[in-house]
Amino acid sequence: MDLLTAPDAEFARQVLQRGTAVVYLLAFVSTLRQFPALLGEHGLLPVPRYLRLGPPGPTLFRWRYSDRLLTAVCTAGIAVAALLVVGLPQRGPDWLSMIAFLALYGLYLSIVHVGQTFYGFGWEMLLCETGFTVAFLGSDGSPPPRLILLAVLWLVFRLEFGAGLIKLRGDPAWRDLTALYYHHETQPMPNPLSRTAHLMPPWWHRLEVIGNHVAQLVAPILLFLPQPVASIAGVVIILTQGWLILTGNFAWLNLLTIVLAGAALGDRAVHTVLPFVPVDEHRAAALPLYWLVITTLVAAGLLVLAYRPARNLLSRNQLMNAAFNRWNLGNAYGAFGSVTRQRDEVVIEGTTEPLPGEGDWREYQFFGKPGEVDRRPPQVAPYHLRLDWLLWFVPLGAARAEWFAALLLHLLEADARILRLVRVDPFGGERPRLIRVRMFRYRFATRAEHREGGAIWVRRPLYTLVPPTGADRLRRALR
Repeated sequence: MDLLTAPDAEFARQVLQRGTAVVYLLAFVSTLRQFPALLGEHGLLPVPRYLRLGPPGPTLFRWRYSDRLLTAVCTAGIAVAALLVVGLPQRGPDWLSMIAFLALYGLYLSIVHVGQTFYGFGWEMLLCETGFTVAFLGSDGSPPPRLILLAVLWLVFRLEFGAGLIKLRGDPAWRDLTALYYHHETQPMPNPLSRTAHLMPPWWHRLEVIGNHVAQLVAPILLFLPQPVASIAGVVIILTQGWLILTGNFAWLNLLTIVLAGAALGDRAVHTVLPFVPVDEHRAAALPLYWLVITTLVAAGLLVLAYRPARNLLSRNQLMNAAFNRWNLGNAYGAFGSVTRQRDEVVIEGTTEPLPGEGDWREYQFFGKPGEVDRRPPQVAPYHLRLDWLLWFVPLGAARAEWFAALLLHLLEADARILRLVRVDPFGGERPRLIRVRMFRYRFATRAEHREGGAIWVRRPLYTLVPPTGADRLRRALR
């Protein structure tokens, strides 16, 4: 029976189920707070208009979208996720926790499929696939199904090994061990410790890259070996992700990866370190027949879906963060296949003057995006600031994107919903007359520069990306 069950994986199941539920809770809260402004009926990329182009994929909004319906979906997701965090559905039969997780998966998949570019991040696909897979881990009354745990480990392997391969194939900085000379400074959204990490000596940064390669190219293979090797590999991944949490803001990607790596932690190995963790809880138990049939069929289906991501891992033209079907199952993952060497930031400014001089322009400040040079980057992860994240892509080619022009128009119109996503509105809710966008080169201040003036960043102007523009001109451009 141990071929079908994993009685030594109760701790892993608790981590997977409750941890995944925590991330879903964060995701639905993030959506509830930001979706209407970004994608709602009057958002930057309105979903009703998007739906008129054709069905984007499986979604509850296929026939109708409203901000009120979006609120209902998020509220339901928050409620179900909260119940799973405290473990109530897991106390019932196996099918009850399955239905709860499948509900989270279905609700969030509905959001992702209408989220357009604001939901185009790899961790959105990862959360969907994780929710579906852990739905079949069962309840507290039966042992964890081994086939489903293997499916979770295959997900971790794709996530980590895929990221490791895309780095080696994508940028020589990962091969010559210099990638971390730049990453802490140029990553999309630094956090309070990013500057400290960046100012470490070169030998430390080379060790960071070596550690990354071990965690992403060696540890994922060891996950499938017997205990305690699998647990050690899981801990290596967890510690690496913990370092990323300490030095950056990557939404819930690192937290969810830690949760998934928990699948490798055996009860006996954990008990050795944490004696209060019990062992042998389900040693003599068997899976109910109906549950054995369901989990076997699900595992077989996931095995079929494994073909395309496995082929992608072996391809010289490896895809990063790619979905191969409309259900976001069996995806390809990866991150930072290339590392930017310099940090360019857009600075959005407005004015109330019809013929402004340089002193008449006032700057908008955002919650996570670097702006004021004396402001330490905040810790916002695992919360996801979607607008701030996308603003990082503007210097990389997103300046012509429709959402960016729409953002400038909504700022000119002093849209209250958009202004709630802005940390400092220099006009106090009033409409500016003109808006412009300038590009600046940012770098972290050295220790000497920080001691002298307290600066966190040093910046210099590069060029004007969008010249002074009024609302009428932007409306015409968006028609």
